[in-house]
Amino acid sequence: MPTIVDEIRAVFRSAGVEGFLHARPVVASSPEVAEAKHGEVDINAGNPVILASVFKIPFVVAYAREVAAGRLDPEERTTVTARDRIGGVGTAGCADDVEMSWRDLATFMMTMSDNAATDIIYRRVGQERIQAVLDDLGLTGTRIVGCCADLFASMADDLGVGLDGLGGALADATPERIRKLAILDPSRTSATTPRDTTTLLAAIWTGAAAPEAACADVRSIMAQQIWPHRLSSGFPDEVDVAGKTGTLPGVRNEAGVVSYPDGQKYAVAVFTRTDVLDYRLPQVDAAIGTAARLAVEHLRR
Repeated sequence: MPTIVDEIRAVFRSAGVEGFLHARPVVASSPEVAEAKHGEVDINAGNPVILASVFKIPFVVAYAREVAAGRLDPEERTTVTARDRIGGVGTAGCADDVEMSWRDLATFMMTMSDNAATDIIYRRVGQERIQAVLDDLGLTGTRIVGCCADLFASMADDLGVGLDGLGGALADATPERIRKLAILDPSRTSATTPRDTTTLLAAIWTGAAAPEAACADVRSIMAQQIWPHRLSSGFPDEVDVAGKTGTLPGVRNEAGVVSYPDGQKYAVAVFTRTDVLDYRLPQVDAAIGTAARLAVEHLRR
């Protein structure tokens, strides 16, 4: 009989990806105790993987900690200017300056993966506070090397152009050259492991990542994510999914918490890589949802 690992690996193979997954129940105890008592699903869960925009999860935890500590007023307003508009959705793609509260910027960062909002929050909170989230939770397999602008600058440097020429350089680059970019090498960019990621998620959902009010804010924001095509695609409407996607050429990820009507919750992190560099990879998106569902259904059994 095939094991759950065999089933999930077959899903990844069918989608043409290398997959990395970790799933665990969310319970109010240490991850080690939770896994020993309730089980886990592990597919290369200790391997380094590229975070892409999943790195925004520790960013929003650091933001919420600053609010809880009284060092940041979530209603204070700031302006997204041309300096910050590096492309993408939300304020990052606006034609004009946008004034928003810190609270709304954090929501845009997580719900639609707004890169400009992310970078403004990064500058306001600081790398030290973000690193403190990783250190406090023992996430030794996770490394954050900067914000979204730093990722774009890394690509431009690798392609030998300025930021203004990045779009054209990417369009003209061969697949072989794109695959050699530092942002696609977990040893040279922001990276994590699937196990670290579910540890972080479980800490947010049990109130261990920050004061409970801060964790509640993060949970509320993550539950508003607008993308239904990855983790959410594997579950029916009565199951709530709060997550964060991550996307780069050949990289499709999502990590989140799946909550059932009976009150049971499961932290799931799915990271994938493929040699196919197409912008749209619906078969990979669907595989993320299917793999997550299989893992959670196994844990529920």
